Amino acid sequence: MSEITWPTKQREIHSNHYDSTIWNDLKFRDDDIIIGTYGKCGTTWLQQILGQLLFDGAEGLPIADMSPWMDLRVPPKAVKLEMVEAQTHRRFLKTHLPVDALVFSPKAKYIYVVRDGRDVVWSLYNHHVTANDTWYAALNETPGLVGPKIGRPADTVQEYFRLWLEQDGFPIWPFFEHVRSWWAIRHLPNVKLMHYSDFKRDLQGAIRGVADYLGIPIREEKWPEILAHCHIDYMRDHGDKTVPLGGAFWEGGAKSFIFKGKNGRWRDEIDPAMSAAYEARARAELGDECATWLLGNG
Repeated sequence: MSEITWPTKQREIHSNHYDSTIWNDLKFRDDDIIIGTYGKCGTTWLQQILGQLLFDGAEGLPIADMSPWMDLRVPPKAVKLEMVEAQTHRRFLKTHLPVDALVFSPKAKYIYVVRDGRDVVWSLYNHHVTANDTWYAALNETPGLVGPKIGRPADTVQEYFRLWLEQDGFPIWPFFEHVRSWWAIRHLPNVKLMHYSDFKRDLQGAIRGVADYLGIPIREEKWPEILAHCHIDYMRDHGDKTVPLGGAFWEGGAKSFIFKGKNGRWRDEIDPAMSAAYEARARAELGDECATWLLGNG
């Protein structure tokens, strides 16, 4: 068997959201779980699933606190590192970084969830439209800001999509390089790639697949609670636990953050030429196999 070549960190990323240097100082444990996504791809859904699997279907888990977004630059990394170092349960930590900006550990197990960018944009637009002044101030007015501030979004989701596609991920971070970086390491034994549609199409199968991959036994008498607590409606109704700060950063609270969780809302609202341009860009950026995976599961 050939020796495994593990990914190595190639760069740091700093922005109004990111401080990638936190990964340089994290002390990995043998059973760490790392959740990777671009954003609005089912991150909170997977965090809830992991919490339910690890804690046997428990009610009222403070998922947002238990599973922090490590590379978000607020609060400062020293605060976050102290918090996760003090955790005694199996850690499940979140990142929105591409692989080349991570410290990749053979000790950890990674799950990367992808979603068609046209669905991502619909959720992102809602995320930024409903974000309140406190959210924007946390990103734009706190110490350590690198690069431009993030502004409020375009007037329509169609214009937002146009800018996102033409400027590759504007106003947050590039989309296609993100997907490409994780696709490139899909062969590693501690990496599992999933599609958002996996959860939509067969939630039970997706949860059990995650449990099998992570070696987490499921007590069948607890399965009804686990499954019930992993439905989007339950998460929306209990967003004070699943959403950062209980949804205080968004008008409408946690229900705005989780929103609808639907796919395909773009079909009747995006100009067909723009949708075709997105598909062509995906194939050019990712290659046919990866693009088919990204586009064909919606």
